[in-house]
Amino acid sequence: MSARPQKRSLTLRGHRTSVSLEDEFWEVFREIAAAQGRPINELAAQIDADRGADLGLASAIRLFVLRQLRER
Repeated sequence: MSARPQKRSLTLRGHRTSVSLEDEFWEVFREIAAAQGRPINELAAQIDADRGADLGLASAIRLFVLRQLRER
């Protein structure tokens, strides 16, 4: 696994965007989406819609993953 963020493309409500996350965050993010029975793009779109204007998407995804892990 890489300690450096890896850029990957997502499609949010029909628009392509790139998000840079560390491999560990990508892995757990995919696991969460799968456990919820949702495509990763759909989950990312929800996080994007729920985040505040002062928070970047990558940070919002990291915080989402952290909250999910704490709830386990």
